[in-house]
Amino acid sequence: MDILKQSILPKNFSVNGKYNVLFFIKKGNNAETYRVKGNDGKLYLLKLFNYAKLQRSAFDVENNLFEIEFIKSFKHPNIVAYKDDGELIYEGKKFSFLVLNFIAGETLSDRISRDPISTIYDVKQIITGILNGLNYLHNLPEPIIHNEITTQNIMLDLSQEIPQPIIIDFGFARSFHQSTKTFDKEGLNLNYVASECFNNLYSPQSDLFSVGAVMYHMLFGMAPWFKDISKYKADRVKMEEVIVEERKKPLKLPNIESDIVDFDESILKIIKKALQQDPENRFQSANEFIQAINGEIEIKESSEKKLNKEVEKSKSTLVKKGKGFSAIAGMSNLKQQLQNDVINVIENPEEYKKHNLGLPNGMLLYGPPGCGKTFFAERFAEEAGYNFIKVVSSDLASIYVHGSQEKIGKLFKEAREQAPTILYFDELDAMVPSREIVNNQSQSGEVNEFLSQLDNIGESGVFVIGSTNKPNTIDKAALRAGRLEKWFYIPPPDFEARKAMFELYLKDRPLDFGIDYTILSNLTENYVSSDIKLLIDEASRKTIRDKSKRISMEIMTFIINNQKPTVELSELKKYEAIRRKIEEKVGEDNSDARTKIGF
Repeated sequence: MDILKQSILPKNFSVNGKYNVLFFIKKGNNAETYRVKGNDGKLYLLKLFNYAKLQRSAFDVENNLFEIEFIKSFKHPNIVAYKDDGELIYEGKKFSFLVLNFIAGETLSDRISRDPISTIYDVKQIITGILNGLNYLHNLPEPIIHNEITTQNIMLDLSQEIPQPIIIDFGFARSFHQSTKTFDKEGLNLNYVASECFNNLYSPQSDLFSVGAVMYHMLFGMAPWFKDISKYKADRVKMEEVIVEERKKPLKLPNIESDIVDFDESILKIIKKALQQDPENRFQSANEFIQAINGEIEIKESSEKKLNKEVEKSKSTLVKKGKGFSAIAGMSNLKQQLQNDVINVIENPEEYKKHNLGLPNGMLLYGPPGCGKTFFAERFAEEAGYNFIKVVSSDLASIYVHGSQEKIGKLFKEAREQAPTILYFDELDAMVPSREIVNNQSQSGEVNEFLSQLDNIGESGVFVIGSTNKPNTIDKAALRAGRLEKWFYIPPPDFEARKAMFELYLKDRPLDFGIDYTILSNLTENYVSSDIKLLIDEASRKTIRDKSKRISMEIMTFIINNQKPTVELSELKKYEAIRRKIEEKVGEDNSDARTKIGF
């Protein structure tokens, strides 16, 4: 109800006797969006424009809104479809409205936040759909430039078997041949805008730059050359200067091969070409961009900016902007300990130096699969503002004798050079197996190299986190003081943590009244963290398939009853036994680090 009070139109308001307001969706600089129901019983989206807040540049010579006139003329499956438009007077003020066909789905931004992209196939499918829409716009008799292609302005239509991207929000769209002198950039998300647009120069190539930025965001979780410019909000010129300066730096391409199942180096060449600062070095048309994605043309390395050592080094490193610990339900003891032992050391180094204290070396997170060990490590990096390097065993593999040892040495050297750094080893047991059970002399040498590099690494500003589902197979020397001296068992979430997870994951989704988080938590005993996330995603999918408006308690209980835990109870009991056994092997001097901490 609080949201409705912030909107102009109240619930159940009748727009010209044809559309009934169901609820308010979002508010922009000069427009509001609502979900409405037409007299034909169908759902629609209604965009309400406040004439008093619109810039003169938003109107054509006949005082028609560009956005409405453009959309009325479009007809393409990857562009939002026009239904109706008109004017209304409410509380003595005049408004214009645009009615659009309803899209059963979510924005690309919400999709990435809910479930990060994990295949190149998905990237290509979504980007190709966007480019098809732009190809249509750019080849109209009077070409149209969208000017605001972002993850927020791409809707994914989930009503079909394969999600279809649909371009929305044409508030900044302009005819290519229209004068740019009066073009107003207020409200644009500058992280996706081509640099020439800061000088009021827009073209098909500037739209293609934005597509490259969206593509980058899909793969790496943030916009390219991302810069937090919120503190410059009052100074538009300064905001643009900061971004232009940031784009003079080499483009960072973090290592994502282990996260993307069908990773192909060619996708990076496509992104780099799309994001060239000089428009002439970008793709010259949406069709050329599509041909590159389909492998029909070869992308040659641009002479403008070839990858240098700095970029190569940064391929495995990325500092993400995110919610940090606030995105984690439960685990309060572990979060507090890391705040005290690690984050505070970075924030107040002089105070700790007085006591001859520095960073601890590292910690081990172990427990059943799906309990959030990797997720926790990533959120910790966000909370601390550290560089984050994720390593899987394949990253260190080599066909050469002693090749893996050299890779281990280079990896730790890179982490030291970029300190403060979190060096995260996923499935540590595969990299540091117990030498008591290793018969391969080369592998024993790799373990020795790893242990040597690990010694007192905290003094170099590097904090090492290892995670494993098989803690009893890790070489015991790695768990000694001066190495991974802090270690924690991460069990399945308990009642309170499950309840908090349901609240956290459901809060940004359309919910029906009557969701009982206590009941949901009771129904999911022995479900691991990834199970809870899966349940909620499946509930969203069922809601969309059933064409229900909101996730209901009935849908949630149906999904839970039909989705059993992925880790059997017998396996969980084995992990508890492993925990007790491995703790007995650790010396009494580490007893303070063996607390069962987690959910």
